[in-house]
Amino acid sequence: MAKQAQATTTAAVLAVALVLAASAGLAHGICNLSDAGLQACKPAAAVRNPTDTPSSECCAALAAADLPCLCRYKGSAGARVWVRFYGIDLNRAMTLPGKCGLTLPAHC
Repeated sequence: MAKQAQATTTAAVLAVALVLAASAGLAHGICNLSDAGLQACKPAAAVRNPTDTPSSECCAALAAADLPCLCRYKGSAGARVWVRFYGIDLNRAMTLPGKCGLTLPAHC
């Protein structure tokens, strides 16, 4: 019983650490996409009640972002953590550059 409680506590601590690490990374941005840019794009990539089109602020942020880096980042463990934490649909998020008239790399 004690081992099970310890394993549960360890898993909980690890989950909190991952969320905090992801949050700290967002404070500085990801792939030249600032936290403000992420927040501007969030309504169009939300899991619940997304907007139909990204805002002009979102498109400007994506235009300045490193899109090949975002393509590489989308499959990482960090990306999976923060998209769940922030309520972002990763598939919807990956359609935003196209909606802004930007082209993603061929193998994204």
